[in-house]
This record gives sequence, C-alpha cells and structure tokens, in this order.
Amino acid sequence: MADHGELGAALRGWRDRVAPGDVGLPAGRPRRAPGLRREELAILAGMSADYVTRLEQGRATAPSAQVLTALARALRLTDDERQHLFRLAGQAWPEPGRIAAHLTPSVQRLLDQMEGVPVGVSDAAWNLIAWNRLWAALLGDPSSAPGRDRNVPWRHFTGAPNRVRHEAEELASFEASMVADLRSATGRYPEDGGLRSLIADLRAASARFAELWDTGAVGTHEAARKTIRHPDVGPVTVDCDVLTVHGSDLRIVVYTAAPGSEAAEKLKLLAVIGTQVLG
Repeated sequence: MADHGELGAALRGWRDRVAPGDVGLPAGRPRRAPGLRREELAILAGMSADYVTRLEQGRATAPSAQVLTALARALRLTDDERQHLFRLAGQAWPEPGRIAAHLTPSVQRLLDQMEGVPVGVSDAAWNLIAWNRLWAALLGDPSSAPGRDRNVPWRHFTGAPNRVRHEAEELASFEASMVADLRSATGRYPEDGGLRSLIADLRAASARFAELWDTGAVGTHEAARKTIRHPDVGPVTVDCDVLTVHGSDLRIVVYTAAPGSEAAEKLKLLAVIGTQVLG
C-alpha cells in the first residue's frame, strides 16, 4: 500500500542532500537549503515542477514506474533507496523482461569525471537518461525535452531537429544498426510495453524504419563517425563509440577527436562556453 505522506517526506529528504554542483547545475541565487530546488529536480527528471510539488505534498497519488525511475536517477538513489521509493509509491518493483534506466554509481562517477569529452548515457531503447555538460554544449541541452524527444531513434526517424549530419553511406549504416539494435532489445525485454509501443509508433511514423524493421536484422549499434553542426563553432567531426555496461544494459556514448585536431580545439572551446548562445 502506498504511503504518500512518507513518499513526500522521503523525496524532500533525498532532494535536500543533493547539491546542485553534484549534478552539474549552477548554485544560482542564495538557498534556504543546500539541496536541489523542486524545479531543478523536475528538470533533471524530465517532468514538471508542479508535478514534483504535488508528489511531495501527497496530491499526486499514482506515480508510474517510469516517473519513479526518473526520480531515482535524478536523486542518485542507491538500489535499496530505489526499492524503498517504489514501496512508498505502491508500485511493484520492475520485473525481469523490462528495460531498466537506473544509472549505476560507477556510470555516474564516469559522467562526473569525464569533463573533457562529450558523454551521454542511454537505456536499451536508446532513451537518453544522463549526460555531461560538454554533451549538452555540443548537441544541445536536452534538459527540457519531454518523453520521446529524448529517444534517439524516434528523433532521427521522425525528422526532429538534430545537429548531427551523416554522409549518405554513414547514414545508411547508422539507420540499419540502430534498427537492428532495437530488434535485439525486444528479444532481451519481451515484456517491456514502452519498447513495444516505440516500435509500433516508429513503424507507423517512418516508412524507412518500417522497411529496415521488416528485414529482421538483429545486431548492436557500436560506433560511427559523425559531424555535428554547432551554431557557434561550426562543424565538429568526431568519432562516436558506444560502450555497454555489463549487467545494466546501459549505453555510454562517447564523442572524441584526435589530439591537436580542429575538432579537438572546438571541443575545448565548447567546454568553456557551455550552452550559452554567442552574439
């Protein structure tokens, strides 16, 4: 049974212990408490500040497993704390066969410490769940992007605005490997309704996706070379490597450039200017 009074108290306690600097946010104006503000937690978890307020006040009584997972990730909860969060909300712990989006402590440390290269982390369905400052500076800040606007294949196959540009051969390879990777995920997570819905909607929205899906190819999306068209520093051509986290199926996407190259110098500049828009 859910205990929404305890749920609100737990969320406030966890929020108070996370310093803005721990999650890459500026300290901003003076704070009454050292932790995150509700609106900051909302941005990190991809939901509205009003909904976070209603959760903490016990007025939102049925948070979904997806909402709880996003909150646990934003608050950097341990496995025990995540289970406690689900119990307080009256939600069953995610069953095997469903995609998990929990950021492991080691992956979080990796994000915190890799400041010189853009790094993003996605789940097995390619939903972007975490990133560092340089990733946001290079590709655009995804903090305010809701739902599927953080899903890589959805954005690509539905033609959403994107700074990444592929040559024709690179594009064909990227699309084929991404679709094959999603098919592989359906085999590992046969009970995941969100993944099934994503596939069905992609087939309906994109003839190209449907064509590739119907080939039945199964594979893994691992690496590519990409050019990012940045509005201030111009084209940045980088190598993209995809690393998987054993036991969690997270995908760590790292963009790198050869030392001394023009792209490397542009990444250094972006590390300084961040997401601010220049003159």
